[in-house]
Amino acid sequence: MAAVEPNPLGGTMKRLLAAFAVALACLLGGQVHAHHTFASTYVESEAVTIEGDLVQLLFRNPHSFMQVTVMEADGSMARYAIEWSGVAQLGADGVTRETLKLGDHLILSGNPGQNASDRSVRLISLQRPSDGFGWAIQPAGAMN
Repeated sequence: MAAVEPNPLGGTMKRLLAAFAVALACLLGGQVHAHHTFASTYVESEAVTIEGDLVQLLFRNPHSFMQVTVMEADGSMARYAIEWSGVAQLGADGVTRETLKLGDHLILSGNPGQNASDRSVRLISLQRPSDGFGWAIQPAGAMN
């Protein structure tokens, strides 16, 4: 019977494959975690309320966005970028791409952006005074 010679690279290859798998898991895990971290973009301990007219709506996943023109305290007009929930969550709340129309006057409350000059807000609640329509983010664990 012939003797089987050990593969000198067998152990090295297994270690390299294991190291690659661990590195890949760390990279992908970090991206998933980073996607759901709003603290790096918004001041979650603060809230602002703005009132203005809807000028753009991007109804999409993973997050929808809207642009609203707001009259500032000094009378100047400014455009705010509002980050909203994704299509699936909004759909579960009864919101569709037809719910809001360009020109709708809205009252929006949410977390301000880390950089105030960016004029960005993570939406927590929305009111449309013309017909009383309202939306608010569901607290963790809440059922519709």
